[in-house]
Amino acid sequence: MSQTPWNPVVLWSRPEAARAGTPLLVMFHGYLSNEQDLMGLAPLLPQEFTLASVRAPQPLGPGHTWFPLMHEPDFSVEKVTASVGDVWAWLDTVKGNHSSVTLLGFSMGMAVATSALRHRPAEVAAVVGLSGFVIPSGGNPFFDDEATKALRPPVFWGRGDADFVITPDKVAFTHQWLDGHASATKAEYPGMQHNINQEEMEDVRSFLREHVLGRAQVLDGAATPDS
Repeated sequence: MSQTPWNPVVLWSRPEAARAGTPLLVMFHGYLSNEQDLMGLAPLLPQEFTLASVRAPQPLGPGHTWFPLMHEPDFSVEKVTASVGDVWAWLDTVKGNHSSVTLLGFSMGMAVATSALRHRPAEVAAVVGLSGFVIPSGGNPFFDDEATKALRPPVFWGRGDADFVITPDKVAFTHQWLDGHASATKAEYPGMQHNINQEEMEDVRSFLREHVLGRAQVLDGAATPDS
């Protein structure tokens, strides 16, 4: 982990003066992309959220990556944890301004989002994973899967049945991990390849309203004494 907080390039949906007290939705793009990519989803997400789309730290080809691909010789779980540790170091500088933190990732970005959840599950309201996967921990203690399992956080996982980018072993492990550690909402979209469609985003919007915004309203009501 870096000695000083990572200072990433972040694209925000609101000016700083308008963010206080809003629920934060942090977005992690996929391999060889950038922070502009997922901000196009903003009109399809609940407007109560402040969106923060984060650029991955490592320049590569036409974009950026969070860590090497799993089949590459220089991949290691330690490189995943270093990247996700930097994400948390940055999150610690901004999360106090918000009512909750939710994570959304596409493709490799889902691996980042779920890894961040597994490191500090009590601090994440929910995770949305789109056409992505969960990383096997290899026994690395950075992943607090026991605490995650105890909390069973809400996780949405959407994918297309024609997505051949995410390999069957990754799909199988993701199913297994979600079943054992999360309160999972799984959705598979006929004919969809390695992308996102309108139907999926409608499901994501409903998921966020139920599990983040709805949950916050319930908690607020429980904290307010009857008049």
